Amino acid sequence: MIAKSKILIPVFAALFLLLLGIQVYFMYKTYQVKERDIYRSVNDGLTNYTDNLEDIQEAKERNDDSLQEIIIQYHNKEINKKDFLRYFIENRKSARERLIHYIDSRYQKDGYEISARIRYLSIVHLPDSSKVITEPIVIFETQDKLKNPRIASNGSWETSTTKRDDTETGQVEKKNTFLVKTQTDFEIRNIKSIVFKELTLLIICCIILLSGVLLLYIFTIRNLIQQQKQVEVLHNIVDNISHEFKTPIATLKIASKALKKEWNPETLPLIDRQISRLESLMFQLHKDEIPDEMTAIQPEDWNFFIQDLSVTYPTTDFKLENTVSQELPFDKNLMETVIKNLCENSVKYGASVITIHVRNGSQQLEFEVSDNGQGMETKELNNIFEKFYRIQNNNIHNSKGLGLGLYFVKKIITNYGGKIEVSSHLHTGSTFKILIPYEN
Repeated sequence: MIAKSKILIPVFAALFLLLLGIQVYFMYKTYQVKERDIYRSVNDGLTNYTDNLEDIQEAKERNDDSLQEIIIQYHNKEINKKDFLRYFIENRKSARERLIHYIDSRYQKDGYEISARIRYLSIVHLPDSSKVITEPIVIFETQDKLKNPRIASNGSWETSTTKRDDTETGQVEKKNTFLVKTQTDFEIRNIKSIVFKELTLLIICCIILLSGVLLLYIFTIRNLIQQQKQVEVLHNIVDNISHEFKTPIATLKIASKALKKEWNPETLPLIDRQISRLESLMFQLHKDEIPDEMTAIQPEDWNFFIQDLSVTYPTTDFKLENTVSQELPFDKNLMETVIKNLCENSVKYGASVITIHVRNGSQQLEFEVSDNGQGMETKELNNIFEKFYRIQNNNIHNSKGLGLGLYFVKKIITNYGGKIEVSSHLHTGSTFKILIPYEN
């Protein structure tokens, strides 16, 4: 179940990233469409207005040949370029003013900041196709210059000198005809803020959607982590208790055999202690946790621990030096687990003599377990407290076990805020020193 849930994490993450990518792409395309619509609307308005201006200007110039005359003079090099440009721009002053008024009245009230520019791209003398100007003339430009102009419209119109002949037909004769090509550019400087303002509701909805999916993802991950922690706690308890069951069961078997052979007054207390230990382990198994009510360890309990080990391992010499003379604020069952796991580990790796020193110093419990077993290499010392770790020679485990004994020792000592030190020499033996602080 947990393995399947772990697979869901990357799948969920991939789907969320996919959804995020779709939302970003959707917002980007929506932004582009909205930007084009705004530019198209402004473009249509400016184009229609400038076309009307050109129509008005053309109609005016049919009745007023002053512009025609100045173009002819410049074409014939009767005036210089500076005078030509000055007159040409002043001639369009009224049209520029109308365009400024149109932009201010039409778009500023909508919050648009528009930069516009009108240029005459070319003036060509049609009879000989000669160019009157060699570069564009700016007829109108707003105070804010264009940075990224968009072409609004291109147009052209003709100016000429007209004369009606005296014949009966009265035909109109055109002389000195000039073709003027114009271009209107514009830019909306605050286009981004306008688009985002119009898309505010859509952006908020997308953020809410993504936030909801993300919160659901986080909630799912948190639940999965909690479930994994609960399963891990359950596994630790089961591993611990299954490991702890072995010693009392073995001791009870030996005690049962001793009773069958002959009566021994020390056998019944030994059986009682092991039964109590089994009851404590069963209590932990059913409660899925260590009992809240701790059984404090008494000075004589250390002796009982070693006596039980002596019965279980009769071929091993256990030497105890116990100078503790008071009750200590440590759980009896946990301390028994520490002592017995260390001693059983020594027996497992060939120790025939195990020495145990127990004493309480200045507000700390000190005990030391030394053996004459096969010892360990220095490189192994950093790994022996890992769960399920077992020392092996030539990739073969020479001793039976699950690799849990020293793991539980380290865990218990750490929970009490203590520390454990190990020194070992190959073929000589090992020594475990433990210090656990406590308050009276």
